[in-house]
Amino acid sequence: MSLRRRRKFAALVAGLAAAALVLTGCADGGGKVGAERPLRVWSGATSPITNNFNPFAPGTAAHFTYGVIYEPLFFFNQLADEKPTGLIGDSYEYNADGTVLTVAIKPNQKWSDGTPLTTQDVAFSFGYGSNKPDDLVSAVATDDTTVVLTFAVPKFTAASQILGATWIIPERIWSGITDSATETNQKPIGSGPYVLKNVTDASYTVEANPNFRDGAPAVKTVQNIAIDSNQSAEDLLKTGKIDWAGQFIANPDTITSGGSISTLNQQQDPTVLLTCSSTALGCTGPQTDPAVRQAINVAIDRGAIGSKAFAGQSGVASPSFALLPRDKKWVTDSKLEASPQKANVAEAGSILEAAGYSRGADGLFAKDGKPIEIELFSPDGWTDYNDAAKLISEQAAAAGIRIKNRTVSLAEYWTPTTNGSFQMALYGASQSLVADPYSNYERFFATASTAPVGQPPAKGLNLARYSNPIVDAAVAEAGATEDEGAKKAAYARIQTEIARDLPYIPVVLNASMSFFNSRDFTGWPGESNLYAAPLPYLATASGVVLSRLSPVK
Repeated sequence: MSLRRRRKFAALVAGLAAAALVLTGCADGGGKVGAERPLRVWSGATSPITNNFNPFAPGTAAHFTYGVIYEPLFFFNQLADEKPTGLIGDSYEYNADGTVLTVAIKPNQKWSDGTPLTTQDVAFSFGYGSNKPDDLVSAVATDDTTVVLTFAVPKFTAASQILGATWIIPERIWSGITDSATETNQKPIGSGPYVLKNVTDASYTVEANPNFRDGAPAVKTVQNIAIDSNQSAEDLLKTGKIDWAGQFIANPDTITSGGSISTLNQQQDPTVLLTCSSTALGCTGPQTDPAVRQAINVAIDRGAIGSKAFAGQSGVASPSFALLPRDKKWVTDSKLEASPQKANVAEAGSILEAAGYSRGADGLFAKDGKPIEIELFSPDGWTDYNDAAKLISEQAAAAGIRIKNRTVSLAEYWTPTTNGSFQMALYGASQSLVADPYSNYERFFATASTAPVGQPPAKGLNLARYSNPIVDAAVAEAGATEDEGAKKAAYARIQTEIARDLPYIPVVLNASMSFFNSRDFTGWPGESNLYAAPLPYLATASGVVLSRLSPVK
């Protein structure tokens, strides 16, 4: 969740009737737009809406906190290998050894309340709360348009994280907030294209920021509504009662056939079997054995999962955790370009037998009298994930591995995955922002990005509790160089380790499907102009898209 800001949130209990109550002025999908009715969005929010716009509260803050209200310095388009777009920032430059990053910001910018946005605000932001990297030495505003960031180690490869995922905040407000984690920030002052207008349990509304540096957006009001099931959102798209959503729909033609709604499907974020992998960090269960994870990896039939659970809308995931074909130059071992697509029960058995397991009369593999039994969970109503979990359970059983799948509420899902009190979960990992898998390796696999079971990772997204000194050294090496050959060598070592250890077992490349009203609003990304991923739950990208839309006259 994106970070997820996750790609979708779904099904607790409520349905279409409850959602329809919050849709202002939407007797039909057409009619007056722009200032006279809001553009209606479902970014995955469920009811009741949490009135929290704290950018330092991932997982609980409203989606529009990220990119719509608060911004980083630059926008990195993960769909293209191109230079980032300046938001608050105008340009940046590293020194020779990559330890000093000098950033120029655009002049004469304002916060949404009309007060000046200064380089002092930017410097303060880099030293505040979870914004501050462990290896940041100093952040100094040297003049009205320049901020100098100094690090203890080279940071060449971390530009997308430093400049594209650090939320810039006004010092005069946040300097008085000492507990950044618990603050709810219900009157946010940001630099993004929209400002918060109101919040109810059923929706929240933002309106165009008159002080936005590029001028107030053409779409004057945007309403983000709470919907508690994928089916309800699908029904509302069909009837024209929401204008923008990102969710899995098995048959998108039922939504687009009327001509009002368009769709795009960028297969980019890997869906994985997230495992609690490290006994040293407190994980327990058969999944902590790499041999068990290796056996599951070859026991599942990804072709069937993609066809049956994801309706053929998903793509092929790579155990390298690079996005192919975009990142092909970074994968030097062709065997790591794609995970196996067919089940190989015999190979799974051979892996387990070599690791000291034997198959009992009940058909299950066991060691020291303990059969391989693993709990797998996915959130209620994530129908593609729920169906995938059932298939994985059936396929693993054929290989002598018992995987007991169950569905849980969102709270029951996020609490254990964050704290490490689980064995296995279906999980959507976010893809790197640029055509370079460094951030994947640093966020998901580095020891510094995890924490012992019972504690959420303070930095990073290593929910697998994976720790490997070879990977840590290679991540540090890759981050310290701009030399492509040196980075490839470091990435090759990382890929070898993670493809063997499999703390995250790749399943498919997620079907990242967006649906948007192209009859009433124009300016959406398209195949010929993918300036941003048109997914309303994505940090930063959602704000970039909204700022470029216009009502159709």
